[in-house]
Amino acid sequence: VIKALFFDIGGVLLRTEDLSGRQKWERRFGLPDWGLADVVFNNEIAARATIGRATQDDVWAHVAVRFNLTEDEIAELQRDFWAGDRFDEELIGFVASMRPRYRTGVISNAWPGTQEFLARHPAISAAFERLIISAEVGIAKPDPRIFRLALGAFGVAPRDAVFVDDVLENVEAARGVGMAGVHFTDPVRTREAVDRLLRDKEQ
Repeated sequence: VIKALFFDIGGVLLRTEDLSGRQKWERRFGLPDWGLADVVFNNEIAARATIGRATQDDVWAHVAVRFNLTEDEIAELQRDFWAGDRFDEELIGFVASMRPRYRTGVISNAWPGTQEFLARHPAISAAFERLIISAEVGIAKPDPRIFRLALGAFGVAPRDAVFVDDVLENVEAARGVGMAGVHFTDPVRTREAVDRLLRDKEQ
């Protein structure tokens, strides 16, 4: 019987809906679409930040050096980079509606400061009992230990938990520890898949 639901944040509950801010800089730097995100996220410093061994400032300093940007320019790039991100209030509301029948948590690969950022969004606090952030626990998905840590925090067995993520590798890692995994492709399909799992496990 399902007792706990875990969700990823970035790409699931918080998605980049408006790319115009990033595209402005991609044109300036001669990068393809999504090329700026690739530069920001796929480097050694960002990987260290994801497990709490570097700060957000370290990541942006690396980007500034890469593109030879002034302090004002990197501050503007940062603002533009996040400006198109939107919380999916409907999906977050769906999760909130599952409480208190199910325990609800987040398992997210994210940099230091994420917990404080999410605390400013009351709907997240209402929807989720516990936020497991990779930078705070020093382990990142798809490492199975982060799933075991989340399960342990709720005292539930893997077979009694569902995990939703937009990255298939992470979903497969959760399945590998015995959780039910849902690969996020869009909000409607995800809600249907979670509902179906909950129904099936109750029969």
